[in-house]
Amino acid sequence: MKTVMTLLLPLAALILIAAPLFPLFKGAVSGKKVKRNMIVNLSAFFGVCLLAILVPMGGFVSAAEATTAVASNSAGLGYIAAALVTGLACIGAGIAVAAGAPAAIGAVSEDPKVFAKALIFVVLGEGIAIYGLLISILILNNI
Repeated sequence: MKTVMTLLLPLAALILIAAPLFPLFKGAVSGKKVKRNMIVNLSAFFGVCLLAILVPMGGFVSAAEATTAVASNSAGLGYIAAALVTGLACIGAGIAVAAGAPAAIGAVSEDPKVFAKALIFVVLGEGIAIYGLLISILILNNI
């Protein structure tokens, strides 16, 4: 039973990681397909997170000592935390830049003198991603 699980769990993780790519190749760009694709992407992401938490706890990954198993669980959660910090910070930066950059382009097209001021607002949005990256580096240094 354990050998079957050691083969099926990595296969399940691979399928969950590759699941967001399937709708991409189908060419869905609008309507219900996009909503379905978003649900597939979120399900695959949370499925991989769930596998990353459950596999070490279920005893499918053998550990030499109990302390090593506890350390691997906390290290795995630390890696998940670092990935979430970086990913969510980049999503936030993308939202900020998506709102600020078109407004900055419009302002510069009306008055070229405001280029430096407009650039500052776009760079502030980019700073959010850098802060997320720094926090994830601090998390990885503590693992």
